[in-house]
Amino acid sequence: MGPIPAHIAFIMDGNRRYAKTHASHQDSTDPGSGHRVGFKSLISNLQYCYEMGVKYVTVYAFSIDNFRRDPHEVQALMDLMKAKIDELLTEGSLLKKFDARINFWGNLELLAEPVRLAAKKAMEVTVHNKGPVLSVCVAYTSTDEIRHAIEASVREKRENVQIDVSDLERNMYTAGCVEPDIIIRTSGETRLSNFLLWQSDFTHLQMPNPLWPEFSLRHLVWAVLEYQKVHGYLKKWKGETEKNK
Repeated sequence: MGPIPAHIAFIMDGNRRYAKTHASHQDSTDPGSGHRVGFKSLISNLQYCYEMGVKYVTVYAFSIDNFRRDPHEVQALMDLMKAKIDELLTEGSLLKKFDARINFWGNLELLAEPVRLAAKKAMEVTVHNKGPVLSVCVAYTSTDEIRHAIEASVREKRENVQIDVSDLERNMYTAGCVEPDIIIRTSGETRLSNFLLWQSDFTHLQMPNPLWPEFSLRHLVWAVLEYQKVHGYLKKWKGETEKNK
């Protein structure tokens, strides 16, 4: 029905709700149980995207606001994140299979040191890979990204503090990545929750009902078809907007 999107972004919502409704007695108190299932869903959907020809996949893994959660839960999620980053770099992993590159976007200094070092190692190890790109937004909000871009632009300009949009975009965490064609927020929530606000002015927003661990190939295919149906309209609207700037 239309072109395959170059970039799909996911707000992976519903892991905790999934855990509450599916947890056994043994793991009912484990704050990471839903996120472990969610990681399996991420790997499956990454493979589907890469096999479809999607070049960029971005996921919202951990908001700065999430640090306000119970400290025990935050620590459990940090430990899980470290383990899963290490897993992505093992032989036979999805990144190895597709020669994929991984980015971590956000205020990484807010992360626990083991997670921060693991993230930096993953970026260094995959920086020269030529395949598709996985970008993980962690310790991230759009408002923090915009603040970061403004501060970096001011440092660049120094005495001549006249900042253009191009200056900000060059200093975004997402610099060099195409804007998302689709943002999918699972679990039926109709909020962007401070995710890629700057980059999503021409993005097709979708809020399917399944919780993230339940999001499967059929949901992804449907999302792409929905995007393809409106692609012509989005392309025309973007062209007219840019012509009138």
